[in-house]
Amino acid sequence: MPKQPATGALLGLALGDALGFPTEFNDVPSILAKCGPWREMELPRRAIVSDDTQMTLAVGRGLRTAMERGYLAPRRLERPLREEFVDWYHSPENNRAPGNTCLTACGLLTEDGRAWQHASQIGSKGCGANMRVAPIGLAPGLSDEQRSGAAQLQSGLTHGHPTALAASDLTAHAVHLLARGTDPAGLVGRLRSYALDHRTRYDHTWLGDLWTRSQDPSPEHFIARGWDECLGILDRLQEAVRTVSPETDPCLATGEGWIAEEALATGLLCFLLFPDEPVTALRRAACTAGDSDSIACLTGAFAGAWLGAQAWPADWAERIEYRGDLLALGALWDA
Repeated sequence: MPKQPATGALLGLALGDALGFPTEFNDVPSILAKCGPWREMELPRRAIVSDDTQMTLAVGRGLRTAMERGYLAPRRLERPLREEFVDWYHSPENNRAPGNTCLTACGLLTEDGRAWQHASQIGSKGCGANMRVAPIGLAPGLSDEQRSGAAQLQSGLTHGHPTALAASDLTAHAVHLLARGTDPAGLVGRLRSYALDHRTRYDHTWLGDLWTRSQDPSPEHFIARGWDECLGILDRLQEAVRTVSPETDPCLATGEGWIAEEALATGLLCFLLFPDEPVTALRRAACTAGDSDSIACLTGAFAGAWLGAQAWPADWAERIEYRGDLLALGALWDA
């Protein structure tokens, strides 16, 4: 069987989301009392997802539309993304406890003729942008510059904080590397090098004048703040992979995941603790004190990109909500 990394990553993201959605906002003792031993956590019979998967599908559909229209460039991506985000904002299915940043920004994106930078929440580095960015790491045929620019643009539509931009870029890069077969053992080092290379690179083509809405003296100063926070958490992650017991809550090592750089690091930690046991990695991610659905959806994206579609139990994959939409995008990009 071919690996099918895009299908694996999208299914894994949704499965992690559905597994972590009922445990979000609970501490670990409460989760254990409700669900039993974490290594035996079962996917709910109705495998309902949160806004994390809904927004991932919005990014995926927007990206698909843009790439069907030709070479991926900022204006070509911005319009369908904006339309998808506004559709999600107005959808009756948008009832899964979405974050305030997404709601505020998407409300502003409904205003025709206003630049997207006007909607961007420049002070928010919530995890809402990097939990949905996986499609940009999975779509084939993009240059490094397109992948980085698109990852940051999709973040900027809602979360304009430089750390949200950098964490989204790193998340897409990690998914891309794993889908292409990069050994998980070397992943954190590769991500550190990438962050150092990009530390002062503000891409005016993709971000426009976004930086001017901050208090920073220059675009380089603005973007470096984000990369520096990500470099700090990658150092903590590198230490945690070596020292953390899988039996302790991963949030104690790399943070609870409500903010972008912590969601990236804790999602990666759960994957790297069990790189060849994807279901165990998802269960560990869902049994956490923090933003369990976002942590687990990132873990699932990493594990699925690395191991492919066969990573997930068939009876889980068959009952995940939005299965048809996930498989359609996966099949397109795996082809």
